[in-house]
Amino acid sequence: MPSLKSHVVSFILRHSRKKAFSSPENLQRWIAYARKTEDYHPPALLKARLDIAETSVDGFPVYEIAPKTGESRRILYLHGGAFVFQMTSYHWVLIAEMAERLGFAVTVPIYPIAPEHNFHDMFGMVGDVYRHMLEETDAEDIIFMGDSAGGNMAVVLTMMAAEEGLPAPSHHVLISPGLDMSLSNPEVFEAERNDPWLGIPGGLEAIRLYSAGIDRADWRISPLYGDLSVLPKTLLLTGSRDLLSPDNLIFAERARAAGVEVEVVYEEGMFHVWPLIEMPEARRARDSIVDFLTGEPALRPARAPRRTEATYAPRPAAAE
Repeated sequence: MPSLKSHVVSFILRHSRKKAFSSPENLQRWIAYARKTEDYHPPALLKARLDIAETSVDGFPVYEIAPKTGESRRILYLHGGAFVFQMTSYHWVLIAEMAERLGFAVTVPIYPIAPEHNFHDMFGMVGDVYRHMLEETDAEDIIFMGDSAGGNMAVVLTMMAAEEGLPAPSHHVLISPGLDMSLSNPEVFEAERNDPWLGIPGGLEAIRLYSAGIDRADWRISPLYGDLSVLPKTLLLTGSRDLLSPDNLIFAERARAAGVEVEVVYEEGMFHVWPLIEMPEARRARDSIVDFLTGEPALRPARAPRRTEATYAPRPAAAE
């Protein structure tokens, strides 16, 4: 049963953040307001606890959290925000907990976001970050971790690396990732009604702003339709009240069919990116991430429901 706090958070989201995704106009207003208030810097309390250095790649900040002595593994964390919103303190709290519990180094790029930048700028920068990481760290010691849009970026970046002949990271940790922007799956429309946070109209506007005219069914925008066989061992966390969840479950099935080892944590009653918000369900999710990356079996709050693919196939995106 979902916790009392999760119900409170869900109520607040439905009466606040959900409005941002209710229409293209509302999303544009939220973006304009966010630009006046966003602060991507690590909170002062975390800077006091962790050894954090700031560097730069392609003119954009990159934060590096030092590992524990003798630890060679390294996380590339790609934050969410619908490709249009900056990193938040919620991301930093999760990153800090992972750094402290695992002891791994963590690389956090403040990548260019839309509408000021687009797909090519984003992946040009994070691609360069990964190439720099490979100069210092073996691919087998690198983990890609991302939430929401950042989960999408982790998968697309791995596919782009494969095309370039670069090695894949050893693991993916995908938290409520956006993996199919084509709206081909009719289940997402029902899921939207139960989602207290995300909405399709605002989501489509975010895609329009960042996609640089690339079709929504193209694997660079919807990696569900890319070569899944190049992906590494993956932990996917998704909740029953997230409109992205139906596509996440199909992604897991297709990736397994392509030979990828995929663990799914499916939390009944949970909304988008719940592991970032401090509550009992988030603590379980964070434990599952730590277990996955330390070689222990991932915790499974509930078995992910099976999905059939008989009525689910990509179609060309409608003109916007």
